[in-house]
Amino acid sequence: MCDYLRGEKETILGFIYTDSALRREAPRACIDMCLGFLCGSEESGEKVGIIADFYNLRRYHGCFSYGRNSITRRLQVQIVEALRSNHRSRASSLLSELGCGNHSLRANDFIYMLEYCSRAPDPLFVMEIWRIMDEKKVSVNHRCVMLRIQALCKGGYLEEAFDLLDFVGKTHDLHPILPMYNNLLRECVQTKSLDQARQFFDLMEDQVLGKNEVTYSQFLKLAVFRKNLSAAHEIWKEYMTYYSMSIISLRKFIWSFTRLRDLESAYTALQHMVDLVFKGSIFINRSADGRLCSSRFDIPIPKNGDMGLKIFMEENKHSLPSVSDNSKRIESHASNVEDSTIFYMGSKEDKGFGINMLVKYKGKPVMKILRWSFSDVIRACAQTQNCRLAEQLILQMQNLGLEPSCHTYDGLIRAIVRDRGFSDGMEVLETMQLRNLKPYDSTLAALSISSSNALQLDLAECLLDQISRISYIHPFNAFLAACDTLGIEISLKQLYKNSHDLCLTGFLQFDFQGDLPERAVPIVAKMKQLKLKPNIGTYELLFSLFGNVNAPYEEGNMLSQVDVYRRIKAIQMDMLNNGIQHSHLSMKNLLKALGTEGMIRELMHYLHLAQRQFSLSNTYLGTPIYNIVLHSLIEAKESHRAIEIFKNMISCGLRDAATYNIMIDCCSIIQCYRSARALVSMMIRDGFLPQTLTYTALIKILLELEDYDEALNLLDQARSEEIPCDILLYNTILQKACREGIIDLIELVIELMHQEKIQPDPSTCYYVFSSYVDHGFFSTAMESLQVLSMRMISEDYDSILEEKRTEFEGFILSEDDDAESRILQFFKGSEENLAAALLNLRWCAISGYLISWSPNESSWARRLFDRYGSRKESS
Repeated sequence: MCDYLRGEKETILGFIYTDSALRREAPRACIDMCLGFLCGSEESGEKVGIIADFYNLRRYHGCFSYGRNSITRRLQVQIVEALRSNHRSRASSLLSELGCGNHSLRANDFIYMLEYCSRAPDPLFVMEIWRIMDEKKVSVNHRCVMLRIQALCKGGYLEEAFDLLDFVGKTHDLHPILPMYNNLLRECVQTKSLDQARQFFDLMEDQVLGKNEVTYSQFLKLAVFRKNLSAAHEIWKEYMTYYSMSIISLRKFIWSFTRLRDLESAYTALQHMVDLVFKGSIFINRSADGRLCSSRFDIPIPKNGDMGLKIFMEENKHSLPSVSDNSKRIESHASNVEDSTIFYMGSKEDKGFGINMLVKYKGKPVMKILRWSFSDVIRACAQTQNCRLAEQLILQMQNLGLEPSCHTYDGLIRAIVRDRGFSDGMEVLETMQLRNLKPYDSTLAALSISSSNALQLDLAECLLDQISRISYIHPFNAFLAACDTLGIEISLKQLYKNSHDLCLTGFLQFDFQGDLPERAVPIVAKMKQLKLKPNIGTYELLFSLFGNVNAPYEEGNMLSQVDVYRRIKAIQMDMLNNGIQHSHLSMKNLLKALGTEGMIRELMHYLHLAQRQFSLSNTYLGTPIYNIVLHSLIEAKESHRAIEIFKNMISCGLRDAATYNIMIDCCSIIQCYRSARALVSMMIRDGFLPQTLTYTALIKILLELEDYDEALNLLDQARSEEIPCDILLYNTILQKACREGIIDLIELVIELMHQEKIQPDPSTCYYVFSSYVDHGFFSTAMESLQVLSMRMISEDYDSILEEKRTEFEGFILSEDDDAESRILQFFKGSEENLAAALLNLRWCAISGYLISWSPNESSWARRLFDRYGSRKESS
């Protein structure tokens, strides 16, 4: 043995395993002594292997130490081998043979089998063994009872374990011991069986048992499961009353506090742990199964009154600490990096000495525990959004000589991306790669989610491609949501430019979503590759992304409608395969997709299906879904169907301001201003005041009826009532005036817009320019285009235009071939109005017109002001 400990592994270990006599006669105490020596020395890869060999040797030694004679030893080994080979019938036969022998049996003749069954676990075979022991009237001991309880608990037979413990408590031959109860409590915690936990507490109270460190450890896990922070603090107080804190116990408390989001307590316990390491109070050993444990004697604490066991069963009356509470209190403890890096009790010289002392612990278990605890607290910083403390803890780890692990960086990156975004998180990821550390999939997922939220799809997609295994769908849903958001922006811009009737643009308030499916296709394929099960949020986004083909860029046709129907059927089938029912949002997106493609028959079919589905759960579709159907019907000129649905909505009490605005717009189809006024009256009686969209719809009806004076009077009424008139309202009038060639009306509206400080858009420029060109006023058309383009850039001429005049002239007057390409870059930054204005001005310059940076000094602008400037005061 001594030679083996000095490193002569190959010769001595081989001799031990090949010599059967040494296997049988090697004292177990000697093996245990060697294990104690090895576990207390510095760890290495070879040393860990040696320790594992000794554990195997001790287990092999055990199979020859049970039983009174060679017959029982042989039968026990054969039974265990049969169970390992899954030959249960042979094992039962051998067990019967053991019980049918003429020789007397003792408890030790069953220990080896019971040990195997407790490890496997095999509770059913334990019951067979116990039946034989009852038949042979074998006097059981605490070891037999303990092993049986372990097998029953691990196998899920908690009721049988309770009955056994209750029987032991009532018998006079055996007395219950605390480890029996700890095994049962451990299983209650692992299976999260609250009913059994209550039963356990009652039984523990009846037996008047105390507690030891293992009991407190299970109490902590139960408190975490119940999310009961007050119980965890009670355990801390009572533990401190009877025990002095050790590295292992602090590790458990830190784990509990971080799960309960009590960052302040976890932080305090962590610094206490660092202090113990500096003082040399380590007390760490390895258990029989190789786990790290405390080397101190675990002396049970006698029962002293009611220690508050019932507190675990009570609901937590106090909410978990908030982010702000944790942050404010901890800031006082870690106000700067220098103070937060060393917490040894003493002078600065002592602190430096203490840090140097940690070098001797390098490679030992205590450094692992320190690193685990730091990682837990850093991950808690991510949950409580305390990025500053996480960075300080990383610095403290470096000063202590602790190398951050992948787990540590996972918590740090999560904390950083929640506080400062993905860019700083990517810098930490690069640091990991420089240290040859492979990030966790959860780390990549957190960075991908942050990138998706910032609409950085290329980076988010690259990070998702690196994920090899993940169990939750959220990062992929975040990417789909980013695609959807970009689709919304693109679609709204296209709608805003191309839709000049209220029926289309009025629907913008219903969160009209466009599609960006080409970026989402590989992500959906990646989800299938990882075998991730989508949730309802995934399908809500899929309907939004893949539900449109032509819309909103052009109207749906037969080909696009066939493609949409095929896509929707595929998504529906996948939902059915995964057993997911429609939500209100998924049904809303589905109906919206059908409506925008003009698929009215399919729209009504799915509406009736939705009505039946939600009626089964005693819920209504809701006003927003019916509004979508109304809008789609009006868009398709199906006014009669829309009126019928509106009547049904009124009878069910389903309506809002948007409902009335849609139906007022419907009156433009039937050209009935009287009905529109009646709807406005109903709207006001129901408590919905007219909005900008309401006035736009009414003015649109009057324009269709060519009642221009009444339309202008209604516009003046909206302005007098301080209803904010937007560019959509004015463009509605300009569109009709351009179509009918009424230049006076166009000039009046342009001057009113200027007085109200409403900036024009490209559609405004188109209507005005086209009207002048159609009447042959080419110079006026170019002059008006310049003025409106300047106003598109800014209405605050003195500050914005003069401030950026040099920059803009570089785009407008440039002779470079890529001048237009550089202007088009503004479209990517959602500055389409600026890009259109610069292109208009560049075209004017190329056509030979001088660019004036004082649009109010233009003769066209002065003429409009002189002619219509007094209308605002008169109105």
